[in-house]
This record gives sequence, structure tokens and C-alpha cells, in this order.
Amino acid sequence: MRNKHFLLYGLIAVLVVSGGWAYQKITDDTYEGMSIIPEEHKDIPVFEGLEPKRSRYVIQGNRWREIYTFYSNALPDYGWDVEYEDSALADSNEENDWSGFQSYWRKEGFDGELGISASYNRIEDETKVIFDKTPIYQSTAWFGKVPESICVDGKQNSENCEAIEEEADREKIVNFINDAIDWESKGAPGVEMSVMTLGDIEVKVLYGKDKEIFFQSEKGMKMMKPDPDFFEAANLSP
Repeated sequence: MRNKHFLLYGLIAVLVVSGGWAYQKITDDTYEGMSIIPEEHKDIPVFEGLEPKRSRYVIQGNRWREIYTFYSNALPDYGWDVEYEDSALADSNEENDWSGFQSYWRKEGFDGELGISASYNRIEDETKVIFDKTPIYQSTAWFGKVPESICVDGKQNSENCEAIEEEADREKIVNFINDAIDWESKGAPGVEMSVMTLGDIEVKVLYGKDKEIFFQSEKGMKMMKPDPDFFEAANLSP
């Protein structure tokens, strides 16, 4: 009789463990690909009816306007400040209504920036909502004004200086460098390197095809995503 009790208890233990594993597996799959899970944060409410589906939440029908209004009203009550927002409400073309909205929020004590976006899938007749947590990057301006001369791969007034003649191109180059995010890493995986002299500041440009662009100078290091407009303005080939 005692052996039967041990067998029964053992069977119950196996069912509890396997049930817990199955629940954990389902939970992992449900939220797979999410950088932040709203249900784990008391200050991030979930719009009623949204169902998690791996990297996104979904709800039937075109509901992005309701969701936009909900978060615009609810998040400030939880201490969030909107950093940026844009929506199809500002677009007079009704054909673009499906694009929905995107917004970015910050809050004291929250390590990063909270992104919330929604769009409508006409084919599936469902609204997709994405919650995202991203780091807050800093961009330190290296130039207060556009230098009167910019040389590529050479010093000013030297024979091998390829001068950027157009003021518009010089302005683009300066804006790209100023807007690039500060990069604290000591390494930069660039394949090619060019040297630009902007006024009296020498900037090394490290880049490669479909790779991030790195700027290095006495002021530090910066990084930006590859942009064809930069390469065109600087007369460089990625």
C-alpha cells in the first residue's frame, strides 16, 4: 500500500514539473522576440483585447486610432513623457490610414526609451502593436558652424586634397557628423578609411559596404547608419 502512495506522489510530481515546463515553453514562445513585455511592468498598461503573438500584439479589426488615444491619455498618468510621436491622423490621404502611429516615451528611472507603434493589416483584418525598449543615445555636436573648407583624403591647401566645393554638401557632411551617435567603444569594424579635414579638425571616416559609418577625431568617436546621401556629399564610394 505504501508503495502505491509513493507511486501516486511520484506521478503527481512528474505532472507538476512537466506542466510547469509546458507553461514556461508556451510563455517563452508567446513573447519571443519582444524587447519588453508590458505585462511585466505596472506602469505600461495593455489595451484591452490585445493578444501577444511572439514579437507583437494583435487585435481584430482596424483599432489603431483607439489604441493611439488610449496610450496618449494613459501613459502620462503613469509618469511617462512623450518624446516623439507621429500618426496617420496628420495625413490627409485616407489610403495611408493603415500606417497607424508610432511614439516614443521616456520616464525617470526607466533605463532606455519606450516605443509603441501600431498599424493595420488589411489582408488579415487585424491591428498589429509593437512595444519596444531601446537605449537612449547621445549625439555631441563636433561643429558649431560649417567650415569654409572641407578636404577629403588630404590636408587643406595640399595637392592631394579633394575639396568639397558646394556649400550645401559641406553642410550635409557636418550635419551627418554632428547627428551621429557618440560611440564609446574603442574599436570600429570599418573596412575602408578616409581622412577628412574640416577646418582645423581631422576626422577619420571608417566604413564598408552595408556597414555602419564611424567618425574618429580628437573629440572622440561617433557612429551612424550607412546613408547614400553622406557618401554622395563626401565623394566617397561605399
